Amino acid sequence: MSTAVVLESLLTCPTCGHQARERMPTDACLFFYDCPGCGARLKPEPGDCCVFCSYGDVPCPPVQRDAPGCC
Repeated sequence: MSTAVVLESLLTCPTCGHQARERMPTDACLFFYDCPGCGARLKPEPGDCCVFCSYGDVPCPPVQRDAPGCC
């Protein structure tokens, strides 16, 4: 049984708490994200491949598909 990949994630800034729903790329990782609330530049936490995996409510599409080595 195949589960549909979710393509949107709610990013939450760890600095100011601002939340923004963003569309995730399916063919690349997003390494940097500038918070629209405070301007902080977010980057993945150690061990994560992208900002969606670190600060989103849904991990990136490759992680959802359990891709080996991700991104």
